[in-house]
Amino acid sequence: MTTYKEQQTPTQARRLKLAEILEIFAAGQLPLKFTAYDGSTAGPQDATVGLDLLTPRGTTYLATAPGELGLARAYVAGDVAPLGVHPADPYELLRALADKMDFRRPPARVLANIVRSIGIEHLKPIAPPPQEALPRWRRIAEGLRHSKTRDAEAIHHHYDVSNTFYEWVLGPSMTYTCACYPHADATLEEAQENKYRLVFEKLRLKPGDRLLDVGCGWGGMVRYAASHGVKAIGVTLSKEQAAWAQKAIAEDGLSDLCEVRHGDYRDVAESGFDAVSSIGLTEHIGVQNYPSYFGFLKSKMRPGALLLNHCITRPDNRQGPSAGGFIDRYVFPDGELTGSGRIITEAQDVGLEVVHEENLRHHYALTLRDWSRNLAEHWDEAVEEVGLPTAKVWGLYIAGSRLGFETNVVQLHQVLAVKLDDDGNDGGLPLRPWWTP
Repeated sequence: MTTYKEQQTPTQARRLKLAEILEIFAAGQLPLKFTAYDGSTAGPQDATVGLDLLTPRGTTYLATAPGELGLARAYVAGDVAPLGVHPADPYELLRALADKMDFRRPPARVLANIVRSIGIEHLKPIAPPPQEALPRWRRIAEGLRHSKTRDAEAIHHHYDVSNTFYEWVLGPSMTYTCACYPHADATLEEAQENKYRLVFEKLRLKPGDRLLDVGCGWGGMVRYAASHGVKAIGVTLSKEQAAWAQKAIAEDGLSDLCEVRHGDYRDVAESGFDAVSSIGLTEHIGVQNYPSYFGFLKSKMRPGALLLNHCITRPDNRQGPSAGGFIDRYVFPDGELTGSGRIITEAQDVGLEVVHEENLRHHYALTLRDWSRNLAEHWDEAVEEVGLPTAKVWGLYIAGSRLGFETNVVQLHQVLAVKLDDDGNDGGLPLRPWWTP
């Protein structure tokens, strides 16, 4: 096989096979097996994981959107197949790509031969799979970014897939946020119960208190609080989530203590809450909207009330907020992330006093590991429920997110803050943390 070094010599510019092209971009350091429809192969033949490029359309996707978006398009459309991993959990394949792949731009002359070898017809963009959302600049028909209309559409894209599908992936708790593992061998359900316990204790909730849970999902926090005597209101933009939650509330006999509403958190009219929880909402509201977000939540709190903000963050405060191509187009349209420092700053700037924060990123990696296991266990049912392309999106997303938390690409922070009264009093909080870690 012609090596990367040989391609730089001024010899004949013969047409290259697809596997040769990949080896050139990988500078000869391909850590996985690659096979293509033109019969070419690359990488160590004893590799345990790999990729099989099945169709010319896959070449077009890869050539017109190099990187994660093009690979995702080809994979979701069925033009690229993983080797050595289950589609419900391509974690090992993604880890090999992330750990050992170092793509390099070849010299201009070599690049010209690559273009010639691929064929100009594969450099013309084609329609992406139907599971892909429009690019951000084309979503204006849904409203301005983070308007109520456009936020509702973004939530619908991700959360209104199928409650049955989510039951298989998330398990009985129907909790789609980071769990908190009390020990390494804890089950997913134990860890999710422990997360709700942790939030409940941090908020110093007691029977008779009033809790507002914004972005409440399927109502896990609302039902946990109500089961401990707290009056709770949850709100979600997902109609499917609200319907499921209200049914679960009734079945648990908690209707006199709590409710989950289908609507925008900005439409909540009540105020004077003893505590506010926001578990997994901040990622959806837009970084530029943090001042109004924290200001609104503060306006719903009585003096001395506590706010617990739980969300995915970046490991620093310098990166731009927009998500990568795959996440933005296939998973969380309009989602934005920033560092915990920005979140703390914005909470402080509206007058809240931040009293504690902690990073649970390792717990999220474990949570995602367990969601992958659940998806693999119910793969056939999941494919029948939502279709193979959508099921593959979820397998790719969960496995990729797990890798991101393991390698500190993303983090998960809980920030606890209190609303002071006019004299700066915090309602008599203990001097040290009062909850069990």
